[in-house]
Amino acid sequence: MSIYLETFRFPEDEAQAVHFLWDEKAKKSCYTSYYPFKILSSKGFERIDFEEITILHGGNGCGKTTALNVIAETLGLQRKSRFNQSAFFRDYTELCVYEEMEAVPEGSCIITSDDVFDYMLDIRALNEGIDEKREELFSEYTELKYSDFQLDSMSQYEQLKKINRARSKTQSGYVKSFLMDNARERSNGETALMYFSEKLVKPGLYLLDEPENSLSAENQIKLQFFLEEAAHYSGCQLVISTHSPFLLAMRGAKIYDLDEEIVDVKQWTELPNIRCYYEFFKQRADEF
Repeated sequence: MSIYLETFRFPEDEAQAVHFLWDEKAKKSCYTSYYPFKILSSKGFERIDFEEITILHGGNGCGKTTALNVIAETLGLQRKSRFNQSAFFRDYTELCVYEEMEAVPEGSCIITSDDVFDYMLDIRALNEGIDEKREELFSEYTELKYSDFQLDSMSQYEQLKKINRARSKTQSGYVKSFLMDNARERSNGETALMYFSEKLVKPGLYLLDEPENSLSAENQIKLQFFLEEAAHYSGCQLVISTHSPFLLAMRGAKIYDLDEEIVDVKQWTELPNIRCYYEFFKQRADEF
Protein backbone atom coordinates (compact mmCIF):
# COMPACT_ATOMS: atom_id res chain seq x y z
CA MET A 1 0.00 0.00 0.00
CA SER A 2 1.44 3.37 -1.08
CA ILE A 3 0.40 6.00 1.44
CA TYR A 4 2.88 8.79 2.08
CA LEU A 5 0.57 11.59 3.23
CA GLU A 6 -1.61 10.21 6.02
CA THR A 7 -3.61 13.22 7.24
CA PHE A 8 -3.93 16.90 6.45
CA ARG A 9 -5.62 19.46 8.68
CA PHE A 10 -6.89 22.80 7.42
CA PRO A 11 -7.09 25.56 10.07
CA GLU A 12 -10.23 25.57 12.19
CA ASP A 13 -12.38 28.67 12.50
CA GLU A 14 -10.91 29.49 15.92
CA ALA A 15 -7.32 29.37 14.61
CA GLN A 16 -8.26 31.62 11.71
CA ALA A 17 -9.97 34.10 14.05
CA VAL A 18 -6.90 34.27 16.30
CA HIS A 19 -4.68 34.86 13.28
CA PHE A 20 -6.77 37.82 12.12
CA LEU A 21 -6.82 39.21 15.65
CA TRP A 22 -3.03 39.62 15.65
CA ASP A 23 -2.14 39.95 11.98
CA GLU A 24 -1.40 43.59 11.16
CA LYS A 25 -1.79 42.95 7.43
CA ALA A 26 -5.32 41.65 7.91
CA LYS A 27 -6.31 44.87 9.69
CA LYS A 28 -5.53 46.99 6.62
CA SER A 29 -8.60 48.11 4.69
CA CYS A 30 -6.96 47.82 1.26
CA TYR A 31 -7.64 44.08 1.03
CA THR A 32 -10.97 42.93 -0.38
CA SER A 33 -10.15 39.20 -0.29
CA TYR A 34 -8.64 37.01 2.40
CA TYR A 35 -8.65 33.90 0.20
CA PRO A 36 -8.32 31.03 1.10
CA PHE A 37 -9.36 31.86 4.68
CA LYS A 38 -12.91 30.73 5.58
CA ILE A 39 -13.42 28.90 2.25
CA LEU A 40 -13.03 25.32 3.50
CA SER A 41 -13.97 25.82 7.13
CA SER A 42 -17.37 27.19 6.03
CA LYS A 43 -18.09 23.62 4.91
CA GLY A 44 -16.70 22.05 8.05
CA PHE A 45 -13.82 20.73 5.94
CA GLU A 46 -11.00 20.65 8.46
CA ARG A 47 -9.32 17.27 7.96
CA ILE A 48 -8.54 14.72 5.25
CA ASP A 49 -7.53 11.15 6.05
CA PHE A 50 -5.91 9.76 2.93
CA GLU A 51 -5.98 6.40 1.17
CA GLU A 52 -4.01 5.32 -1.89
CA ILE A 53 -6.65 7.12 -3.94
CA THR A 54 -8.47 10.04 -2.35
CA ILE A 55 -11.00 12.04 -4.33
CA LEU A 56 -12.40 15.51 -3.72
CA HIS A 57 -15.72 15.62 -5.53
CA GLY A 58 -17.91 18.59 -6.29
CA GLY A 59 -19.01 21.16 -8.81
CA ASN A 60 -17.15 24.30 -9.81
CA GLY A 61 -16.61 26.67 -6.90
CA CYS A 62 -16.98 24.01 -4.19
CA GLY A 63 -13.35 24.44 -3.00
CA LYS A 64 -11.76 21.23 -4.28
CA THR A 65 -9.09 23.03 -6.32
CA THR A 66 -8.39 25.34 -3.39
CA ALA A 67 -7.84 22.31 -1.16
CA LEU A 68 -5.39 20.78 -3.64
CA ASN A 69 -3.43 24.02 -3.97
CA VAL A 70 -3.25 24.44 -0.19
CA ILE A 71 -1.93 20.88 0.23
CA ALA A 72 0.59 21.32 -2.60
CA GLU A 73 1.94 24.62 -1.25
CA THR A 74 2.07 23.43 2.36
CA LEU A 75 4.08 20.35 1.36
CA GLY A 76 6.20 22.27 -1.18
CA LEU A 77 5.26 19.97 -4.06
CA GLN A 78 6.54 20.67 -7.55
CA ARG A 79 4.22 22.56 -9.87
CA LYS A 80 4.41 24.16 -13.31
CA SER A 81 1.32 26.32 -13.75
CA ARG A 82 0.49 29.39 -11.73
CA PHE A 83 -2.59 29.25 -9.53
CA ASN A 84 -5.06 31.60 -7.91
CA GLN A 85 -3.67 32.93 -4.67
CA SER A 86 -3.83 36.08 -2.58
CA ALA A 87 -1.59 37.98 -0.19
CA PHE A 88 -2.92 35.70 2.57
CA PHE A 89 -2.25 32.34 0.94
CA ARG A 90 1.06 31.71 2.70
CA ASP A 91 -0.42 32.86 6.01
CA TYR A 92 -3.10 30.21 5.59
CA THR A 93 -0.72 27.38 4.69
CA GLU A 94 1.39 28.14 7.77
CA LEU A 95 -1.65 27.26 9.90
CA CYS A 96 -2.05 23.88 8.20
CA VAL A 97 -0.75 20.67 9.78
CA TYR A 98 -0.07 17.29 8.18
CA GLU A 99 1.19 13.84 9.11
CA GLU A 100 3.17 11.49 6.90
CA MET A 101 3.10 7.71 7.02
CA GLU A 102 6.30 7.76 4.96
CA ALA A 103 8.37 10.65 3.67
CA VAL A 104 6.77 12.12 0.55
CA PRO A 105 9.11 11.08 -2.31
CA GLU A 106 11.13 13.63 -4.22
CA GLY A 107 9.47 14.54 -7.49
CA SER A 108 5.96 14.50 -6.06
CA CYS A 109 3.86 17.17 -7.73
CA ILE A 110 0.53 18.76 -8.51
CA ILE A 111 -0.74 18.44 -12.08
CA THR A 112 -3.44 20.75 -13.41
CA SER A 113 -5.45 20.85 -16.63
CA ASP A 114 -3.30 23.86 -17.62
CA ASP A 115 -0.22 21.63 -17.50
CA VAL A 116 -1.84 19.14 -19.88
CA PHE A 117 -2.95 21.94 -22.23
CA ASP A 118 0.55 23.45 -22.26
CA TYR A 119 1.96 20.01 -23.12
CA MET A 120 -0.38 19.81 -26.11
CA LEU A 121 0.75 23.26 -27.25
CA ASP A 122 4.43 22.29 -26.81
CA ILE A 123 4.00 19.27 -29.10
CA ARG A 124 2.19 21.41 -31.66
CA ALA A 125 4.93 24.06 -31.53
CA LEU A 126 7.61 21.38 -31.83
CA ASN A 127 5.98 19.98 -34.97
CA GLU A 128 5.53 23.45 -36.46
CA GLY A 129 9.22 24.19 -35.86
CA ILE A 130 10.22 20.89 -37.48
CA ASP A 131 7.97 21.59 -40.47
CA GLU A 132 9.54 25.02 -40.94
CA LYS A 133 13.07 23.64 -40.70
CA ARG A 134 12.20 20.86 -43.15
CA GLU A 135 11.20 23.41 -45.79
CA GLU A 136 14.51 25.23 -45.28
CA LEU A 137 16.41 21.97 -45.74
CA PHE A 138 14.51 21.15 -48.94
CA SER A 139 15.66 24.47 -50.41
CA GLU A 140 19.19 24.01 -49.09
CA TYR A 141 19.43 20.53 -50.63
CA THR A 142 18.42 21.76 -54.09
CA GLU A 143 20.84 24.69 -53.91
CA LEU A 144 23.75 22.51 -52.79
CA LYS A 145 23.16 19.58 -55.12
CA TYR A 146 23.08 21.70 -58.26
CA SER A 147 25.76 24.17 -57.17
CA ASP A 148 28.69 24.87 -59.53
CA PHE A 149 30.89 25.46 -56.49
CA GLN A 150 34.65 24.98 -56.84
CA LEU A 151 37.09 24.80 -53.96
CA ASP A 152 39.48 27.79 -54.01
CA SER A 153 40.89 27.57 -50.48
CA MET A 154 40.77 25.35 -47.39
CA SER A 155 38.50 27.88 -45.71
CA GLN A 156 35.76 26.63 -48.05
CA TYR A 157 36.26 22.97 -47.13
CA GLU A 158 33.19 22.79 -44.90
CA GLN A 159 31.02 24.08 -47.72
CA LEU A 160 32.44 21.42 -50.02
CA LYS A 161 31.58 18.73 -47.48
CA LYS A 162 27.97 19.93 -47.37
CA ILE A 163 27.74 19.87 -51.16
CA ASN A 164 29.17 16.35 -51.34
CA ARG A 165 26.75 15.20 -48.65
CA ALA A 166 23.81 16.61 -50.63
CA ARG A 167 25.02 15.01 -53.86
CA SER A 168 25.43 11.62 -52.18
CA LYS A 169 21.89 11.47 -50.80
CA THR A 170 18.32 11.67 -51.95
CA GLN A 171 16.38 14.75 -50.87
CA SER A 172 14.52 12.84 -48.16
CA GLY A 173 17.73 11.17 -46.98
CA TYR A 174 19.47 14.54 -46.73
CA VAL A 175 16.61 16.10 -44.75
CA LYS A 176 16.37 13.12 -42.37
CA SER A 177 20.09 13.30 -41.61
CA PHE A 178 19.60 16.76 -40.11
CA LEU A 179 16.09 16.59 -38.72
CA MET A 180 14.20 14.60 -36.11
CA ASP A 181 10.82 13.14 -37.00
CA ASN A 182 7.66 14.99 -36.10
CA ALA A 183 6.15 14.02 -32.77
CA ARG A 184 3.27 11.71 -33.53
CA GLU A 185 0.06 13.64 -34.09
CA ARG A 186 -2.58 12.56 -31.59
CA SER A 187 -6.00 13.72 -30.57
CA ASN A 188 -6.20 15.93 -27.50
CA GLY A 189 -7.43 12.96 -25.48
CA GLU A 190 -4.58 10.71 -26.62
CA THR A 191 -2.06 13.45 -25.87
CA ALA A 192 -3.50 13.95 -22.38
CA LEU A 193 -3.27 10.22 -21.66
CA MET A 194 0.33 10.22 -22.89
CA TYR A 195 1.11 13.15 -20.58
CA PHE A 196 -0.13 11.29 -17.50
CA SER A 197 1.70 8.11 -18.50
CA GLU A 198 4.95 10.11 -18.75
CA LYS A 199 4.45 11.93 -15.45
CA LEU A 200 3.33 9.09 -13.18
CA VAL A 201 6.33 6.84 -13.80
CA LYS A 202 7.76 6.50 -10.30
CA PRO A 203 6.49 6.32 -6.72
CA GLY A 204 5.27 9.62 -5.37
CA LEU A 205 2.39 11.77 -4.19
CA TYR A 206 0.46 13.17 -7.14
CA LEU A 207 -2.28 15.78 -6.84
CA LEU A 208 -4.43 15.82 -9.99
CA ASP A 209 -6.82 18.71 -10.58
CA GLU A 210 -9.69 17.59 -12.86
CA PRO A 211 -7.55 15.28 -15.02
CA GLU A 212 -10.62 14.32 -17.07
CA ASN A 213 -10.66 17.69 -18.84
CA SER A 214 -10.46 17.30 -22.64
CA LEU A 215 -11.10 13.54 -22.36
CA SER A 216 -13.98 11.70 -24.00
CA ALA A 217 -15.88 9.09 -22.01
CA GLU A 218 -13.80 6.35 -23.65
CA ASN A 219 -10.54 8.05 -22.71
CA GLN A 220 -11.76 8.76 -19.18
CA ILE A 221 -12.22 5.01 -18.76
CA LYS A 222 -8.66 4.47 -20.04
CA LEU A 223 -7.42 7.10 -17.57
CA GLN A 224 -9.37 5.38 -14.78
CA PHE A 225 -7.61 2.09 -15.50
CA PHE A 226 -4.19 3.75 -15.72
CA LEU A 227 -4.63 5.62 -12.42
CA GLU A 228 -5.80 2.47 -10.63
CA GLU A 229 -2.73 0.63 -11.89
CA ALA A 230 -0.44 3.51 -10.88
CA ALA A 231 -1.88 3.55 -7.35
CA HIS A 232 -2.09 -0.17 -6.71
CA TYR A 233 1.08 -1.36 -8.43
CA SER A 234 3.46 1.57 -9.09
CA GLY A 235 3.73 3.23 -5.67
CA CYS A 236 1.70 6.32 -6.55
CA GLN A 237 -0.55 7.96 -3.98
CA LEU A 238 -3.23 10.00 -5.73
CA VAL A 239 -5.33 12.92 -4.53
CA ILE A 240 -7.77 13.86 -7.28
CA SER A 241 -10.33 16.61 -7.69
CA THR A 242 -13.00 15.49 -10.15
CA HIS A 243 -16.66 15.21 -11.03
CA SER A 244 -16.10 12.46 -13.60
CA PRO A 245 -18.29 9.41 -12.85
CA PHE A 246 -15.62 7.16 -14.33
CA LEU A 247 -12.89 8.38 -11.98
CA LEU A 248 -15.25 8.39 -9.03
CA ALA A 249 -15.83 4.67 -9.64
CA MET A 250 -12.14 3.77 -9.13
CA ARG A 251 -11.54 0.73 -6.93
CA GLY A 252 -10.73 1.62 -3.33
CA ALA A 253 -11.14 5.38 -3.77
CA LYS A 254 -12.11 7.40 -0.69
CA ILE A 255 -14.44 10.22 -1.74
CA TYR A 256 -15.04 13.52 0.05
CA ASP A 257 -18.22 15.19 -1.17
CA LEU A 258 -17.67 18.95 -1.18
CA ASP A 259 -21.11 19.65 -2.59
CA GLU A 260 -22.61 18.96 0.84
CA GLU A 261 -23.14 21.83 3.28
CA ILE A 262 -20.84 19.91 5.64
CA VAL A 263 -18.24 17.85 3.77
CA ASP A 264 -18.82 14.13 4.17
CA VAL A 265 -17.23 10.86 3.00
CA LYS A 266 -19.47 8.91 0.61
CA GLN A 267 -19.53 5.97 -1.75
CA TRP A 268 -19.57 7.08 -5.37
CA THR A 269 -23.04 5.59 -5.88
CA GLU A 270 -24.39 7.82 -3.08
CA LEU A 271 -23.37 11.08 -4.74
CA PRO A 272 -26.37 13.11 -5.97
CA ASN A 273 -24.72 13.84 -9.32
CA ILE A 274 -24.10 10.14 -9.93
CA ARG A 275 -27.66 9.30 -8.88
CA CYS A 276 -28.82 11.87 -11.44
CA TYR A 277 -26.89 10.09 -14.20
CA TYR A 278 -28.25 6.75 -13.02
CA GLU A 279 -31.88 7.87 -13.02
CA PHE A 280 -31.48 9.52 -16.44
CA PHE A 281 -30.19 6.35 -18.12
CA LYS A 282 -32.49 4.07 -16.14
CA GLN A 283 -35.54 5.94 -17.43
CA ARG A 284 -34.27 5.53 -20.99
CA ALA A 285 -32.98 1.97 -20.73
CA ASP A 286 -35.40 0.71 -23.38
CA GLU A 287 -33.85 3.10 -25.92
CA PHE A 288 -30.60 1.14 -25.71
